[in-house]
Amino acid sequence: MTPARILIAPSIICVDLARLGEEADRLAAAGADWLHFDCMDGHFVPPLTFGPTLVECLRGRSDLYFHAHLMIEHPERQVDAFIEAGADLITFHREVHEDPRPLLQRIRAAGRHTGLAYNPDTPLDDLPEFLPHMDSLLVMSVQPGWSGQEFQPEAVDRIRQARAQIDVAPLPVSIMVDGGINHETAPLVIAAGATVLVSGSYLFSHPSDLAATMTLLRGE
Repeated sequence: MTPARILIAPSIICVDLARLGEEADRLAAAGADWLHFDCMDGHFVPPLTFGPTLVECLRGRSDLYFHAHLMIEHPERQVDAFIEAGADLITFHREVHEDPRPLLQRIRAAGRHTGLAYNPDTPLDDLPEFLPHMDSLLVMSVQPGWSGQEFQPEAVDRIRQARAQIDVAPLPVSIMVDGGINHETAPLVIAAGATVLVSGSYLFSHPSDLAATMTLLRGE
């Protein structure tokens, strides 16, 4: 899953949800690589957002790669529904499972890609144990929950640490970064080893020029 170029994953939490299908089409036409679904349960994080039904509704309309980011307390109760809905990559949080390997294996056995997310204050020391079961690592550069937060610069060192661990393995695990990504922070995380950029508030602050903004984030 390590891409030849930087991939852009727009977060649909920031689109006009009344025109969701049209917005998905517009993002695809502008050059988006993935659609990023912020799925929150109101417990692990305060907001309550999307479930598998939304993924299913868009799956029949879009050929983009769908990433379901499960910010929920009990992902083991929901992964099957997201698999059936058509998510390509399912990511859950390290903080909710003492040993995430069984759930990672379950997702992979169903033919989906697997991801593990780490909050800013969660050490990455145990990451090498889980890498063989992962396709992607999500490094949070803000606390999960609310969009529009300011990028935490400590994430750059965390991405660099993760990149070193992945390269030593070596395994084709991509590194996503989510939170506060803009034209100033994108080059920092790319230089540190990130390969997938999740963008919400910044990307959609340029609604008339999405393609150029994505190109700018990629550093092309």
